[in-house]
Order: sequence, then C-alpha cells, then structure tokens
Amino acid sequence: MVTEHEAMGRAIALAARGLGTTSPNPVVGCLLLDPDGKVVGEGFHAYAGGPHAEIVALAQAGKRARGGTAVVTLEPCNHTGRTGPCAQALIAAGIKRVVIAVDDPTPVAAGGAATLRAAGIQIETGVRREEAEAGNLAWLTAVRRSRPYVTWKYAATLDGRSAAADGTSMWITSEPARADVHRLRSTVDAIVVGVGTVLADDPQLTVRDLRDGSLAIKQPLRVVVDSSGRTPVKARIRDAAAETWIVTTAEVGAGPDGHVDLSAMLTGLYARGIRAVLLEGGPTLAGAFLAAGLVDRVVGYVAPKLLGAGRAALVDAGVTTIAEAIDLDLTDIAQIGSDLRFTAVLRPKRES
Repeated sequence: MVTEHEAMGRAIALAARGLGTTSPNPVVGCLLLDPDGKVVGEGFHAYAGGPHAEIVALAQAGKRARGGTAVVTLEPCNHTGRTGPCAQALIAAGIKRVVIAVDDPTPVAAGGAATLRAAGIQIETGVRREEAEAGNLAWLTAVRRSRPYVTWKYAATLDGRSAAADGTSMWITSEPARADVHRLRSTVDAIVVGVGTVLADDPQLTVRDLRDGSLAIKQPLRVVVDSSGRTPVKARIRDAAAETWIVTTAEVGAGPDGHVDLSAMLTGLYARGIRAVLLEGGPTLAGAFLAAGLVDRVVGYVAPKLLGAGRAALVDAGVTTIAEAIDLDLTDIAQIGSDLRFTAVLRPKRES
C-alpha cells in the first residue's frame, strides 16, 4: 500500500523517462491504485503519437482499476488528437478519484478535470505541484509563451576560458563530463550552434554513448545559425545521422544586429514541434541569445584547469556595467568526473 503523495513521487519519476521523445507533447507519468491503495498499474508517455501515461497504466491494471484512484502528473487530456481523451478512458474504467499535480495550460487539451468532476469522480489538484512542474519545466514554459525553453550549455576552465590561446579546446572537460553532455542532449528536441562552431570544429551534434538502458534514441534536430549560408556542403552536421536546419537571414529575417533574427528562429522551431532547445554555440552566439533575453537555463561544466589566455566562454551579452549583470539562481551543483557541473536558471529582472 502506498500513499497518494508517494504515488505522485513515483509518477514524476516515470514521467522523466519520456524527456526528449515526447515533443510536442509533455512528459507525463501515472500510477493507478486499487481501493485498498495497492499499485495495480503504472505508465508514462514515451513518444508523441503513442499511448498516454493513463492509457498505459489502465492497460496494465485492467479490471483492477475499477473503484480506484489515478495519480497523474498532468491533468488528463480532454480531446481527441492522435490518441483519444484520457478523461473519458478513466471514466470508462470506473476510476473514482483522480489526483493531479499540474493543470494543463493548453486550451485544446485542458478541461479534463471538469469532465471527470461532471462524471462524479472526486478530483484533487496541486499534489507535489512544484516537483511535477520542475520535471516538465521545458514543455510548460514553452507552451505558456509559444517559444522553446532554451538551455545554454558550455564548458570552460576555472578561469573561464573555452579554448587556449592557439584555439585548441579538445578536451577541456573529462570523459565523464562529455558523456553527461550526451545525456543532456538526449532530453532536448534541438541542438543549436553557430556557423563559427561548424567551421572551427565540424561537430556532428548527435546523441551518442548512452549506456543507461534508456529508450531508443530520438536524435534532436541540429540547427546551425548561419546568416549568409557558409556551412560547408561536406560538413558532418549535414550527414544522415539526424535532421538539420541551416538557418539564414534569407529564411527568417535579420535581427537588430544584421544577423539571424533569433526570436523569429525560435518561433519557427516552436512551429515545428520543438519545445526544448540546447544552445551549444560559441561565446558570441551565447552572448547574442543572452542579450536578447532568450536563455532560460545555464548548464556549465567547469574543469579544474587554468589557461590564463584564450577565448572566453561568453562575450557580448549586452552587459556594460556591474548593475546590468545577468543574475542566476543555482539549482544544482554536482561533480562529474574531475569537473563541476553548475545548473542555474536566470533570475527575472526587477522592474525599475
């Protein structure tokens, strides 16, 4: 027997298994408890177009779900898309109580709780809401403002250098840190770099070397910010390992600096079903994103090395004085191999 609070914790953990494979849908986890509080079914949404978490759990539970409780991280959907409405499936299964962490913010899918209440089902919302929101942060943020959630990832030495004076940068961080980057890539829908990175490093930008038994990898879309179309025809980023979008000013327009309009590019990515973006570009592109207010989270891998000269990890972020510094709130610090990984979210600017 488990409590509803414990069941929600398990549902949140299940939901995380869908990170990187469900867009444009959210990650969702569900546990089904029988009338005695015993777990009789569980599931998560694994991929867009596939069965939702509630449907997977109901199939596992069968008749044991009747009279029981559904514990779900996101309000059950109330519409027919590529799959049927989960609210109706719960009603048909004889569920008597539904415990929800987060309300669905999308107009097309919302309303499940009201439908369930109208059918006489008891509803409780807000259980472990903060944890469930954190686990679904990219999708929730994206749909609330109609642009992808952007994480800037960088690697640097302890003195903030991303390359040595001669331009060499392989490898600043340790092998465990590089493997952790592949795990991070596996949770997003697109990886963004600038053409400078392509010309300098010829990266492939794919997810590789995962050993954790996770789902078959869905490769993120590779995006090159290339104002004038300088990406070489034979660049590795053009291979068949994943889809690639070379973004030029001719396609999305130019921003105030004459280069690719980054906001318009993100709008285009959202229209393509992209909800989470990993920015891996060099210091200039990162600075442009930050100056435009388009970064939501920062993940920095800092190696215990000193260079004293060389390329800085960030330039031209729109900051000219200490009062304009971009403030961050640290959410996690972890040692990965010999390196430290810092995770932080941008602190909203105070109104003057």
